[in-house]
Formats: sequence, C-alpha cells, structure tokens
Amino acid sequence: MSASDCLVTETPDVLRAALERADDGVVILDSAHRITHFNAAAERIWKLARADVLGRDAAALSLTCLQADPVVDFRDEISLVRRDGSRIKAAVSLASIVAEGAIHHIVFARDVTAEAERRVRIGLLNAVSDQTNRVVIITDTDQNIRYVNSTFTKLFGYTSAQAEGRRAAELIAGSHTNRKAVGKLVERLMHGGRRGEVETLVYDKDGEEIWVCARIDAFRDTKGRVKHFFALLEDITETRQLRSLQQLIMSALADEVPITEIADRLCRRVEQIAPDVVCSLLHVDSAGLVHPLGGPSLPEDYSRALDGIAIGPDVGSCGTAAFYGRPVLAIDLDTDPRWQPYKARPLQVGLRACWSTPIKAKDGRVIATFAFYFRQSRAPSNWHRRIVDACVDLGAFAIERKEARAEIARLAYHDILTGLPNRAQLRHLITTAIDACPTGGHVALAFLDVDHFKDVNDTLGHAAGDELLVQLAQRLREQIGPADMLGRLGGDEFVILLPNRNAESAARVAGQITDALSAPLRLGSKPMQMSASIGISLYPDHATDIDTLMQQADAAMYMAKQAGRSTHRLFSAEMNGLAEQRLALIAALRRAIAEDALTLSYQPQIRSRDGAVHGVEALARWHDPVLGEVSPAKFIPLAEECGLIEQIGLWSVREACRQMASWRRAGLNIPSVSVNLSPINFRHVALAARLADILAEYELPPNALMLEITEGTFMQDGAAALETMHAIRALGVGLSVDDFGTGYSSLSRLAHLPIRELKIDRSFMRDIEKDSAALAIATAVVRVGQGLGMTVVAEGVETEGQRKMLAELGCDVVQGFLYAPALAPVAFERWLIEHSAEQARAMLGRLDVAPRDAVAVKRSA
Repeated sequence: MSASDCLVTETPDVLRAALERADDGVVILDSAHRITHFNAAAERIWKLARADVLGRDAAALSLTCLQADPVVDFRDEISLVRRDGSRIKAAVSLASIVAEGAIHHIVFARDVTAEAERRVRIGLLNAVSDQTNRVVIITDTDQNIRYVNSTFTKLFGYTSAQAEGRRAAELIAGSHTNRKAVGKLVERLMHGGRRGEVETLVYDKDGEEIWVCARIDAFRDTKGRVKHFFALLEDITETRQLRSLQQLIMSALADEVPITEIADRLCRRVEQIAPDVVCSLLHVDSAGLVHPLGGPSLPEDYSRALDGIAIGPDVGSCGTAAFYGRPVLAIDLDTDPRWQPYKARPLQVGLRACWSTPIKAKDGRVIATFAFYFRQSRAPSNWHRRIVDACVDLGAFAIERKEARAEIARLAYHDILTGLPNRAQLRHLITTAIDACPTGGHVALAFLDVDHFKDVNDTLGHAAGDELLVQLAQRLREQIGPADMLGRLGGDEFVILLPNRNAESAARVAGQITDALSAPLRLGSKPMQMSASIGISLYPDHATDIDTLMQQADAAMYMAKQAGRSTHRLFSAEMNGLAEQRLALIAALRRAIAEDALTLSYQPQIRSRDGAVHGVEALARWHDPVLGEVSPAKFIPLAEECGLIEQIGLWSVREACRQMASWRRAGLNIPSVSVNLSPINFRHVALAARLADILAEYELPPNALMLEITEGTFMQDGAAALETMHAIRALGVGLSVDDFGTGYSSLSRLAHLPIRELKIDRSFMRDIEKDSAALAIATAVVRVGQGLGMTVVAEGVETEGQRKMLAELGCDVVQGFLYAPALAPVAFERWLIEHSAEQARAMLGRLDVAPRDAVAVKRSA
C-alpha cells in the first residue's frame, strides 16, 4: 500500500482536517469523476456549497482538464467562470493517485486574480518604462541595480542583465561625476527627506561623457522604511548644456558685451560642462596674426606670449589649424614637432595635449581658433567634439558680429570713398592734438578745397570725380608727415591736422601740396590737371576752440580762391569778414527763395527690363547773379544750418508737382517725380497734409510723387519721423531711401518701415565692374530690396558695363550720366522726345524682323 493510500484510508479524519484548513481549494474525485471532497477554500473559489456538489459529476466545476479521457496530470493558470457568472484567474493543478485499486483525482486550485492583475500592471509599467525617452533605474538601499529600462541600454550600452546586481556608481559614474551631490541626496532620502535632482556628468560603456539631470526618489513600505531608490535620468547634453552656450553668446551680444568678455564667459562655461579641458579662443586678424580673446585657465604670461604670432604650418595646434583651415590634434606636446618652440609653459602647468579647430567666416576665411588643452595625452571624446561643433558656430557668429560692428564704427568715423577720417573723427583728432599741445606750442589746421571740381563732375560724371578724389587723397597723404592727419569733410573739401607746427612750417606743407598737385592726376589713360586752395589757422594764436579754428581755416581758404586758386593763405584778423560773407550768402539764399530764383533740374530714371522711363529725380539748383553757380553741397548744408531747408523742401515738392502737371497736360508720359527732403521736414506731422494739398492743387495722383529720404531720417527723431512716414504712405505718396548702404540702419527696422524704393549709392557704382566688394554690396541691396517688395534704383550709372551688370543682378531701375545728367525742363523735354523716338525705332526694328522671318519660312516651305 502506498503512502497516499494510507492517507486516504488510514487517516481520513486527519487528512480531511488538514485539507479543510488548506489555503488552496482541494477537490477529490473518484474513478467515476464524482466529487467526493470539496473543502472550504474550494467553496470560496467556486462560490458553491459543498452540499450542492458532493456526489455530483465534476462537470459542475467547469474544468476542461477533467473532461479528457483518460484524465492526465495538469498544471496551469486558467480563467474560471463561477456559478454566479463572475470570472477569476485560478492556478489549477490536477494529480491522480491510486487507492484501494481505484484511481482518484485531486484538484488543487488557488485564486491568483490579484497576482495576475499585479503581473499585468507590472508588464504595462515595464512597457511604459521602455517607451519613455528617459532612463529608469531602480536600486536597493545599497544602490545595487534591481531594474533598468530599455532607454538605459540605448544611452549607456549595458543590457539589463549586465546592469542588474551591479552598483550604479560602479557602472555609470566617473572621474567628473558629482558623487558628493548624489550622496547628499541619497542621505536625505534615507532620513525621510523629499526627492530632489542633480545635474552631473555620467559615462557610458565606452567611457563617453553624458550630461544628465537625475531625479532621485525613494520607495517606502507601509512603515515608511526605504526599500528602493528610483532614479529618472534625462539626457540634457543638447537641451540644456549646449543650448546654454548659445544663450550665453546671444545674451552677451544683445547686451553689447565686448568680444573679449564674451570669449572669457564662453571658455568658463565650456570648462564647467567639460571639466577635463582647458579652453582657449584666439582671434586671427587679416594679416594672419593671432590675438588671445579668451583663455581664463591658461597662464596669463603664456597668453601674452601668443599675441601677435603669425600662423603657419608648424605653429602649435592653433597656428597650424588656422593655416590649413582644418582641426589639428597634438596628443603629446612634449614630442610633437609643431609644439617645440611653444611647449615649455603648457607642460609646466600640466597640459599634455591640445586639439584646435579653426573658426571660419561665411566667406571661408579663418577668423579664429577654438582649442581644448588636456591634462593627459589623449584625443577628444565625442562630447568634446559636440561642444566644439557648437562653439565654432557660436564663435564665428560672435566674431563676425564684432568685425561688422568694427566696420560700422569705422564707417561712422571714416569717409567711405577715401577711407580718411570724416568730420566726426576729425573733431576728435583735433581735440586730442590741442589737449596734447605743450605750452608755447602750436597746432595748425589746413582747410583744402579742390578748384573747379564741379566741372569734373558735370562733364565727366560723378564716378570720374570720385576716382580723382581717391587719387587726390593718396597724393595728399604722401605730402604730410607721420604725425600729421588727413581727413575729408565731404565733397571736395579736405582738412589736414598738423600738430606741433607753427605758421611757417604749416605754410611749407601747404606749398608742398600745391607743388605736388601741379603734376596731373590720371583718369584711365587721360591726364587731369587739378589744383586746390588751402586755408590755414593756428591754435592758440587764432582761436582756442575747434569750431572757430575750422571757420578761420575755411575763411582763409576762400581768400586763397579769391587770390586766384592753387595757392594757400594763412588766417589773419582781416579775414573776419568771412562771417559777414557767410551772412551775405545766407541773405542771398533767403532772397533766392523769396524771389523764386531756385530752379529744379531733372535726371531720368530708366527701367532695366525695357529701357522705358521709370520717373525723374528733381534736383535743386541755384545760380546767383553775383556768386554764380552755387553747388547744392554748399547751399543745402547752409540752408539746414540757418533753418531754410524745410522751406526749400516744400518749394521743391510744389515746383516738381507743377512741372509734372505741365508735362502731363502736354502729353509727356512721366510716371513719377522724386524729390529729396531733409530729415527736418519729417519732424512735422503736418507734412502729409501739406503734400495732399499740393497734389490736389495740381490734380496729380499721389503715386506721381516719390519722396527721397536718407537713412538718418528714421534713425534720428525716430518716433516723429515714423509717424509722418506712415501718414505719407497712407496718402499714397512713395518713400525712397536715398544713398542706401552708406549708413548703418537696422535691416530688421527697415523691413517694418513704409518704404517703397531703395537707391544704391553712386559710390558703389564706380568700382562695381572690378571690385568684388562693391558688387557684393550692390547685390545685397538688390536682394534685400526686392525681398522686401521694394523697387531698387542704382544711382551714378555711367557706363554700359555698369548697366549690364546691374541688369544681370536684377536691379529694377538705373539712373546716371549713361542716359543723361540733370537737365533743365526744356532740355529734359528734348531728351525725352529723342529717347521715346529711339525706343520706338528699336521696337519697330524688332517687329520688322519677325515678318521677314515668317516670309522666309513660308517660302522655304
């Protein structure tokens, strides 16, 4: 007899008592599959009373495992439908025993519904955990890893099997991990503190750095005891660390921080997020010399020693990288041949390797280098490369911005045509010279005006005049000493500052200049004779303030002109009559305005696409019975000084509209007239109403009038000018920015101004055929203007080559001596008739070709 038989037959009461107390449901079936035992746990599981099932067939239990024939042993989790229709998950096992020669079946059942649901929840949590882009790590209280999600594997390279059971610090912490901050947070959690987060460097399976934000919390039991730690790690390498570099640069640029301070901040920030490097930023100037911009962790004497070193093929890492335009790595400074002249100081402070990357401008020039020094002989990691990729772009942006601002500052204080100091810079130079003048010393000021220069512009065009001014400036430079300074006030007026020169010495310089100008300048192959009148004043003999000194030098220059030109005069007390002459000139100008003695000349503007007249520009002219032709370059500034400019501007608009109305009545088709207005005109909000009255008076549509303004109009008195400009555009009158490209207004501001037209300044036309910079500027203006929906007009076009080049650029309209100078109304009418006839002949010629071609084709057919 078996042991089971003994249990069934010899100790039924003990067995039954034991089965009754069992947690699992126990059901015993006889060989006929009738239920012979049904314990209390079985009643709970099936929700059946034993009295209702004892002696019944096993089919009442809805167990398919009992329906097989023969019945075999079975173990599984099944879904069990109970008598009341409810469903549970049950772990069921079936065993067969032999007792008294008969087979009995014992069914063990346990309700595992809660456990199954928990497993489902855990499975769902695992699935969710694996779907998140954040790393999940669960450890025990000893920080041994118990669980990691799939993101952990993707980021760090360890499988869950490789990670589980190992200490987290052993697996992903490294030399620059902030273990102290993590330890403090864990300690706080162990003592009931709240969760927290730490930003730190961690390392993947290959030792590459990863910046993470780790949010750490504790799992506690019902008694509040810590059972596990939970860490959620987010990779912030891109989102926070690299973007912090971008934010640092952009905010510094917005705050107008000097480039050296920006470089210092950038290097310090890089050294925070890459603690194993020492960072350096060097500027490379146009001569190929390096200049330290940032390197706060490098020895100061080492940085100073680098200043002014020329780049080359064997000049350390930075000089070589700048020379070749590609990254250079020196793994061992001590043995690298490129480092031999420069290695001593870096090795002395523990720097063993250097990796330098060139920073390039948009045009491909190397403008800087960005270097990492290492304390070990090593190559950069992927993290280092990502930092450098970001910093190279940011560095290029910051340095190009610095160069652009330096160029803007240079343009603000230097004449764009000659490169000489302009009026603003000259005042500063004169002040400096006077302040430095020793007791008993002198400062001489020479005012030079080119004789008959207007004739050059009128006969040969402004481009020729500009070229001669450039040559003149060069010749003047050759006649002055190294301590002397030459500047251009504008037009054909130059100033020469002569520190520590008395009257006799200054007169010798003026005589040398006169002699030097006796040799003709050359315009192409054509010699051009030029001369100049020079006036000299002395500090402190004649005046002690700049304005008076300049006025006296100007007065002396006029005396030189009256003396026959091509000579010089020293100011004397007798020349104080200059003030009277100026007053007389102002009186003459007032009289000319009152007597309607000013006139307008008209220069045509021609459409590039078809040669048709786009419009005309009205230019003010003044011929005085006594003074003769007075240049606009003289009387317009004078009018601004004495408050007459606004009156001249409104007169110009009225006269231009009157002339336009007259031409239209005569059947001449001129689409619009452009009139130059001073910024002063735009200070008055009533300007739009005045324009409306004038247009109504002459029955002209608003689009027949275009007002030309300078960039200074909306840079000064911005609010008032902008209000007036919007009112004018609402009226329908066009606004054109004259001399665009010579100022430095904001393009972002330009995009929001009510401007309809941009005019490229004539100074860019002179060299557009041979100077890539002038061509680039003209191209940029065309693209900017057309991109903003504006018409682009090029002034000063004097050659067919210039016209063709502008047409290829897509410039809408050209204006200049190529077509006509500014003409009096009658002369302009004759020109317009001839131009229209020429256009008609050209059109007929094109039309005549087509019929002949058609006849030829027909005959050949």
